Amino acid sequence: MNKGTASKTLDNLKWLLALLVFGTAVVGNSYFVEVAFLYRVLGIVFLFIIGLVLISFTSFGSNSIKLMRESRTEIRKVVWPTRIETTQTFLVVFTAIIVLCLFFWGLESLLSFLTKLVLG
Repeated sequence: MNKGTASKTLDNLKWLLALLVFGTAVVGNSYFVEVAFLYRVLGIVFLFIIGLVLISFTSFGSNSIKLMRESRTEIRKVVWPTRIETTQTFLVVFTAIIVLCLFFWGLESLLSFLTKLVLG
């Protein structure tokens, strides 16, 4: 067995364990109905965190975490518009919508009039 196959098998085993943990959370929630809601929610959250930690140790999980970190870095580089720019953009879009609504209303009225004229 080569290294790539062993790694893939180990990843599949981690995924299976994570799915079992998630399944245990779901089944446990319905099995322990008589237990207080708060404790069931805490148990589900705890089991889901364990499942996510298991997934984070797979190649897919580590790549996902890397992508989230890079995305966070890129979001910090974004230059967000000022309040004035946002207001001006809103007014331009709102005005364009009003103008288009009036245009289509007029077009629909004209076509309706012409249809009534032709059909009687």
